[in-house]
Amino acid sequence: MTFVSITVCVRDGVDWVDGCIESLIEQTHRPLEIIVVDDGSTDGSKQKVELWQEHELVSTILQEPLGLSAARMAAVNEAKGEWVAITDIDVRPEPDWIENLLLASEPLEGENIVAITGRTVFNRGDDTISIIRSSEIEAKYRSRSRITTLANGPCSMFRKEELLAIGGFNPEWYHAEDMEVSLKLIAAGGVIIYTPRAIVNHVPETGLMRFLGKRSRDIRAHVRIVRHFPSRMRRGPGFDFIGSSWLVLLGLPAHGVLMVALFIIASAFTEGGVNEIVNGVNAKAMAILLVIYLTWFLLLLRNNIIQTMLKRPITTPIVIISWSISLWFGLILGIIDAILQRRGHGAR
Repeated sequence: MTFVSITVCVRDGVDWVDGCIESLIEQTHRPLEIIVVDDGSTDGSKQKVELWQEHELVSTILQEPLGLSAARMAAVNEAKGEWVAITDIDVRPEPDWIENLLLASEPLEGENIVAITGRTVFNRGDDTISIIRSSEIEAKYRSRSRITTLANGPCSMFRKEELLAIGGFNPEWYHAEDMEVSLKLIAAGGVIIYTPRAIVNHVPETGLMRFLGKRSRDIRAHVRIVRHFPSRMRRGPGFDFIGSSWLVLLGLPAHGVLMVALFIIASAFTEGGVNEIVNGVNAKAMAILLVIYLTWFLLLLRNNIIQTMLKRPITTPIVIISWSISLWFGLILGIIDAILQRRGHGAR
């Protein structure tokens, strides 16, 4: 029987601690251990984590707020298992999560399997944010291949020896530590396998500001990933888990284009009526701008987000524009990080 270490980190997630640890204890696979790291919580999470130490399967690590990468690495260093699984405190794995990950660990000819990743199902509330997030994640998984480039943080398992060989999780990394580790493992000759049968359930992601903050951190960290692993250096199917972010990023300039087109129309009516629109340079400029906007909108029609837009025609456009603004903000911060060689940009 394969010994598995499950690790989970928490900072200020007091309402999620019990539910997550209970779901880990209920895993059907044995033998296993559960390592819980509190990363400097101030909301009572630390006290809850300490109480769970009394359980025979659970051990705890209490540290200052050093960040998720440092917390994950602290757990890896303590892990006794051949495989080290990682998940998040706001996740509830199905009882057979570890069992199904292990079933997928049998390699095909020539494969050096170093990690297996499962499927995260985002639960839905009755708010626009959770519906959009659930739809987006569902779309990402729908087209995912067996060999993948990302062992997702909430639902993955790594071979400990291989993880340590590439240096593990670097405490300097700002966000996206799962993607950085995955690409380093692939660059070292490893293979990451996706199995849809290993399911974890994510609590509904609610709250506009929390959602925007996460998306901004995602793209800010992605600047680091692209710098460290440009296309010429990557092996495998490429970034197969980007989803709709690139399309949403274009939302702000697309609406800027629409505003300019509407301004041209308004100016034409002010200066002499519809003939000004039909004839001249203004007409050509307006047509080009409208085609650009409609192209973006038609691309959006292919995405699950549009389903939410049709059901919530007022709030969804507001979320998309806010989302686009947060992505541009994160992109700018990522570029600044790269210039200043901070937040993991100077370390490989």
